[in-house]
Amino acid sequence: MSIFIGGAWAYANGSLHLGHISSLLPGDILARYYRLKGEKVLYLSGSDCNGTPITVRAKQEGVSPSVIADRYHQEFEDCFSRLGFSYDTYTRTDTEHHHKIVQEIFLELLEKGLIYKKEIEQTYCEHCQQFLPDRYVEGICPVCKEPSRGDQCDHCSTLLEPLELLERKCKICGNEPTTRFTEHFYLSLSSFQTVLENYTQEAEDKHLWRENAISLTKRYLKEGLQDRAVSRDLPIGVSVPVAGYEDKKIYVWIEAVSGYYTASKLWAKETNHDDSAFWNASAQSYYVHGKDNIPFHSIIWAGILAGLGKEPLPTHIVSNEYLTLEKKKLSTSKNWAVWVPAILEKYEPDSIRYFLTINAPENRDADFSWKEFIYSHNSELLGAYGNFVNRTLKFIEKSFEGLIPDKDINSNIKDKVNLLYIEVGHCIETASFKQGLEKVFELVRFSNKYFDEQQPWKQIKDDTESCKQTLADCVYLVANLAHILTPFLPFSSEKVKSLISTTETEWRAFLVEPQRLSHVEPLFKRIDPVRIEEELEGLNNQLVK
Repeated sequence: MSIFIGGAWAYANGSLHLGHISSLLPGDILARYYRLKGEKVLYLSGSDCNGTPITVRAKQEGVSPSVIADRYHQEFEDCFSRLGFSYDTYTRTDTEHHHKIVQEIFLELLEKGLIYKKEIEQTYCEHCQQFLPDRYVEGICPVCKEPSRGDQCDHCSTLLEPLELLERKCKICGNEPTTRFTEHFYLSLSSFQTVLENYTQEAEDKHLWRENAISLTKRYLKEGLQDRAVSRDLPIGVSVPVAGYEDKKIYVWIEAVSGYYTASKLWAKETNHDDSAFWNASAQSYYVHGKDNIPFHSIIWAGILAGLGKEPLPTHIVSNEYLTLEKKKLSTSKNWAVWVPAILEKYEPDSIRYFLTINAPENRDADFSWKEFIYSHNSELLGAYGNFVNRTLKFIEKSFEGLIPDKDINSNIKDKVNLLYIEVGHCIETASFKQGLEKVFELVRFSNKYFDEQQPWKQIKDDTESCKQTLADCVYLVANLAHILTPFLPFSSEKVKSLISTTETEWRAFLVEPQRLSHVEPLFKRIDPVRIEEELEGLNNQLVK
């Protein structure tokens, strides 16, 4: 089977925070799992280097937009690499390749009559002497009456046009903008109403999307899909490939989501592979993002794909709720965030991956607290899993000169492990990552209990063969636990595999050959709880009041 996995593209206008990683991490878990299953996987993402947020940042710093885009694209690549994200291709939206294919998509939709021209009224700032990009217009959302910007309300997720905002202001100068008439291109989203209704209903019937994606998409469909402007008067981006309109840019709603397709074509070109297997009806696709990105995937990207006649429309929509920080909403403007480059300087990537999965905001908002992060590392990763691996292998090193005992494995333990592969596999495939990881740690707890009940430290004196049996069973558990944890905790899994020299590459239970262990070292180090207060103090000190 061909599995396409698309991770949302972060704006290259500032560092990544834990909220970004929380919503994107499921993509890597899926990719690693499906590769172990032997499926054909294409896992893609990139940096959004064309958006208005980049020009805003560039203006603030007095540099060109490309300086900002380059800086953060490189930082993103570094952070994803250090966190173990195993993208097949990680690219950016300001490449010639991306621009060319986005223009081809635009022209194809234009030729099919799915994009058309229309004269519209648009916000214009007399003071700044320019048409205002949507994000440059701020005001009050007409639906929920909360502060909003002109493309989407973060509070209630309504897609907006700037002119719909109440109490409009120009983000640059703070003055109230006027309006002027200008000609733009529109995507005929309304013509996909029936197609997308049937598609959403099928996704709900088969339980392929998260509940938030179903309810939000159904809300838009119930209100009736509106045609959306897909060109803007912007300084940077992909030029409209129509004579006389080259100064206009293809808007982010159509341009950025098309990155999934352009990145797929880039992968095919660079690796000399055919990517058509990922764009036909037999493929499965997972789109991984936060809930604010739902309509861009379930309606706009699905509509574009339907218009192009490409399959599959997104089959699985993995849309996390929000991650809060110390019970408060993350805020980049107030600097209330845990920045990824900073946390990677001090803590192991598997500790971050573990916490963000076991506390994932899969169905409701979840909280990151320094206390819980450090306690979960010390009690679960180190105290339960790391402890079981260490006590088993250290005992063999000390009592059997590091030679793994050769015994037939207890059938009850074999059954438990075989069942775990099936259950965790099902959890991952249905995007229940938290539940999958919880199931693994149930077996970790069983394994520690088994070690304690068998008391190998007594068996070694009274009955050496029983002691060997216990340790052979425990090594089998260690090896298979590490293997099942590979999608979740790739770094520590790799350590365990090198300690016991296993090379299993398929998603299945396996036996460990009796051999000599490499030098045994602890999987994890304890984090001093004094760090909790230090981190909280640092967080409060960085807050912009």
